[in-house]
Amino acid sequence: MWNRKIPGAAAIALFTLPCTGAAQDALDGVLETATTVDCAFSLMTLGNWGDAQPEAEIQDSDLTIEFIEVNADEASARIASGFGTYDIIVRYARGYLHFIQSFLDGPLYVTTILEKAGPGGGLMAMHSRHEHTDFALPGFTSSPEQYYGECRIAE
Repeated sequence: MWNRKIPGAAAIALFTLPCTGAAQDALDGVLETATTVDCAFSLMTLGNWGDAQPEAEIQDSDLTIEFIEVNADEASARIASGFGTYDIIVRYARGYLHFIQSFLDGPLYVTTILEKAGPGGGLMAMHSRHEHTDFALPGFTSSPEQYYGECRIAE
């Protein structure tokens, strides 16, 4: 007798399989061996706690980040910035490359790059800043921020 659940289960399995196209296959594992990555984030969300509930504001961004001396096997990398170069933690896991920067005075920054092509030809990426101060200083992070953009592996 025909089991009516099989066609539905087969359809779900078909639509939940990862993309196996040639373009996606070319990206598989590319982040695992990257040693230098340049990122540009064009959009950000600025969060804060309002009087009644949390609030968020979307803004344009020109944030760029360069990761150098990336070694996923050793979980180490460096971030180059206008304030100097700092050691950070890196982890590659099944198509995700995570950079973790934990500051001694409290804040935590996390950048995640996906092995998935973005609309601008780079790899999709997001950058989060977990930080809060009671007052805002122009040019410095004072509230939680989430950035969206793309990264490119430097040759």
